[in-house]
Amino acid sequence: MFRLYSAIWRASAGRQVILILLSLAVAALAAVPLEFQRDIINHLTSDNIAVDHLLLLGAGMLGVILLSLALKWVLGYRAGTLGEDIIRLIRGRLLVRAIDVKEEGQSLRSGTMTTAISAEAEELGKFAGGAFSDPVVQIGTLISVIGYISSTQPGLGLIAVSMIVPQIVIVLASQRKVNLFVAERVRILRRATDRLTPEDIEATARVIEAEFDEIFETRRKMFIWKLSAKFLLSVINGAGTVGVLMLGGWLVLQGKTDVGTVVAAISGLGRIQGPTAFLIAFYRQVSANRIKYELMLELFGDHPERYRRRDR
Repeated sequence: MFRLYSAIWRASAGRQVILILLSLAVAALAAVPLEFQRDIINHLTSDNIAVDHLLLLGAGMLGVILLSLALKWVLGYRAGTLGEDIIRLIRGRLLVRAIDVKEEGQSLRSGTMTTAISAEAEELGKFAGGAFSDPVVQIGTLISVIGYISSTQPGLGLIAVSMIVPQIVIVLASQRKVNLFVAERVRILRRATDRLTPEDIEATARVIEAEFDEIFETRRKMFIWKLSAKFLLSVINGAGTVGVLMLGGWLVLQGKTDVGTVVAAISGLGRIQGPTAFLIAFYRQVSANRIKYELMLELFGDHPERYRRRDR
């Protein structure tokens, strides 16, 4: 993973810093709407309801939401364009490498090079665009929201934390197996495409079809692991929501908290489920792209540093 992130940083350090700063700003605003929501609910359940104050709270909440959306738009645009630039960079380097291989008189694996340029370069480039900013946004959002829930009602915050820890354990355990399937699938696909030449296509058709069957079987096993993990994660999220409702309801009945705090906590759970699911998917993406990056380095031979380019 370090090699992958090191390569991304060398290619785009300056632009990554800007994306990280934007991500921190988005994360800092994540819990602010929850406070407005809590104040609005408590104001509606109070004895003295002032319409002017209610409108002021609503305007403040809308303003924060609009500011957050604007920052996310800028972040998404810059991350997307950076990803496309990295895709262009990788494809350019692969083309240069193909020319070098031909000039050196080595055999060019056209199928492998075609797959790398068309598909693998795009996957790696898109990942590079948000490699730093995406986890910063999501981790920052988790810290912001869980911190807010814990500050208003520690018991509810403890439930939120207890939802995340087992999910991390499940993902780490299942992803190791999925990574093996990812590497196997890429190698089989490259081997099959290398045989797709006009000279021997008929002779190797059956072999290629058998390898396509291997790809199917590999993907089938991946689905079993990924969907089983997803099922367990959904069970944890559902149990967490029920737990917050039960504990929050009991605290309200005991006069130890207010309705607004419970509503904000439930909304907060919804907010942390999104980042948690994203980080899980992101970790899987990092693992898969790390393997693809290492496989792509094999195409550059013993001196991949010849094809590096500094950030512009």
